[in-house]
Amino acid sequence: MPSDLSRDKVCVARIGAAHGVRGEVKLWSFTENPAAVADYGPLETQNGVRRFEIEALRPAKDHFVARIVGIENRDAAEKLRNLDLYIPRSRLPEIDEADTFYHADLIGLKATTRSGDEVGIVSAIHNFGASDVIEITLPSGQSLLMPFTDATVPEIDLGARRIIVLPPTETE
Repeated sequence: MPSDLSRDKVCVARIGAAHGVRGEVKLWSFTENPAAVADYGPLETQNGVRRFEIEALRPAKDHFVARIVGIENRDAAEKLRNLDLYIPRSRLPEIDEADTFYHADLIGLKATTRSGDEVGIVSAIHNFGASDVIEITLPSGQSLLMPFTDATVPEIDLGARRIIVLPPTETE
């Protein structure tokens, strides 16, 4: 289960490869409105040791190109490759819509079947382009990946810190 510290931060972006020679980087945004990533103020590493401010952001094919304050050349930009960027959970607006959640709020929830059998713990929500996929870490340590849809995850109860899942049935 994630620590309170990890629940207090939300990953909003990932830095990719350097772009050009002037210190710009490719940036993938995980916010509902992708360009809003620049509006959340300074972004930081998960442990909070390093902070980054987006100076400029422009759209590219399937990502953004970002200029980050203090990153002046390609070598400095390359050192940031694959770095996830976070903001404190408190900077995100409250959600007023039913059945709408921040992915970070789902990490660590217990996954059970309708009959109460434990399946595992939600360890991640991924989006590989088509739709969201929920990752559940099984008691064996293996991962179960399932489409994150109403059909496979019919119930989410943040108060009880659990979700109901309908895992795939085994075939003989």
